[in-house]
Amino acid sequence: MAMATLRQLEYLVTVVDLGSFTRAAEHLHVTQPALSHQMRALETAVGGPLLERLPRAVRLTPMGRAVLPHARAALAEAERLHRVARRTAGLEEGEVEVAAIYSVSLGILPPVLRAWRGRHPGVRIRLREYPHADRLQAAMAAGRADLAVGPVPAGWEGPIRELGVEEFGIVLPADDPLAGSPTGRVALSDLADRAWVHYAPDNGLADLLDQVCTQAGFHPQAAVRAEQTSAAPLLAAAGLGPALVPANIIPPHFDGVLLRPDPPIRRALAAYTRTRPDAITVAFADLLAQQARVNPACFPATAVSQERAAADAPSNPL
Repeated sequence: MAMATLRQLEYLVTVVDLGSFTRAAEHLHVTQPALSHQMRALETAVGGPLLERLPRAVRLTPMGRAVLPHARAALAEAERLHRVARRTAGLEEGEVEVAAIYSVSLGILPPVLRAWRGRHPGVRIRLREYPHADRLQAAMAAGRADLAVGPVPAGWEGPIRELGVEEFGIVLPADDPLAGSPTGRVALSDLADRAWVHYAPDNGLADLLDQVCTQAGFHPQAAVRAEQTSAAPLLAAAGLGPALVPANIIPPHFDGVLLRPDPPIRRALAAYTRTRPDAITVAFADLLAQQARVNPACFPATAVSQERAAADAPSNPL
């Protein structure tokens, strides 16, 4: 049985994306009969119909829906192979596609990207952001990036490089009665009757907040739901309600107060790839491991010492 070719997979993706054989043929600079012939050959290779031809459109069959993600991933991987070949030939220009969850792109990546630009000015970084770790992992599996940065992925078969453990804090306005805690800590149960600055349902931090509050014996009520992670500490500092945020996203000259939750809330972060990464991706991962400020010292001076914090067992290694 003949194997599907990359060209045939490109034809399938183009027909689906443009919704028409006619438009796809024009885009690919081939005749429509040639395109139809290659699509029939692809269907023969995979063992069944992939597209249903309608009077004014095309629609994927069940087999087509199953094949399409693999076609996209194969094309993305082929493009990366071409880039690796160009780099091996000594070319300094190129591009690294980095995928990250919102909080990582806010709190960890900026200094890394600044350092990368200084060392490799000819290699561009394309950043793709995702609100949830599950969507990040799915995008990486589908071949949409060279490297992903986020929580340690479950069941991942490719290389994983741990970056460290980030710590979460509770943001309160400076005039809140609990803001002057002598230990720099606050128990989640002390905030059970508050309305929170929550997150939009598709933001992974919404799941985390619900989970840790459930463990503390209550369900957090939402005063407002933030679409962007960066908005949560600002809304909390303005008095709309407490917010659970990664400590590393707190901006300089912050008007609110950041307290450690008791017990602490932490999660491990990692950089991971699908396959054996090329030299440029490895270089970026090395710089990321060196420069990433996963858990900066941004808690109040009244908080417990670093030695005690290090001795605390992570209650939520998410």
